Amino acid sequence: MADVYSSMCPSRAVLELIAGKWTLLIVPLLARGPERNNALLRKIDGISQKVLSQTLRDLEANGLVMRIDHHTVPPHVDYRLTELGHSLSRALEPVDRWAEANLPRIEQAKARAATTPGPAPDTDAAD
Repeated sequence: MADVYSSMCPSRAVLELIAGKWTLLIVPLLARGPERNNALLRKIDGISQKVLSQTLRDLEANGLVMRIDHHTVPPHVDYRLTELGHSLSRALEPVDRWAEANLPRIEQAKARAATTPGPAPDTDAAD
């Protein structure tokens, strides 16, 4: 039985993959429909070609994304979600909505924290 709280649990690798910021941006884009590499690169501000390619390879290797090579000249390759990828996208949609809805509160908390001295170091060794 999987136990994500165990350091030996293989599901930790899955969590690492799906919790990556680029995965969290790529999967919802692909949920809208197939995209070419350059379209993803244009739509995801700040991602490099190298990181995009590696993330797509990782998602493909884990069964979340399918790479479709149309065998044309010039090369035409699309990326699309598999059914497993779509199930991940459905799970991530509430997280996306939560982030958008709570951004003002998060920003307020960050501003308060920046102007408030931090707490004294915790010396309670019992934790």
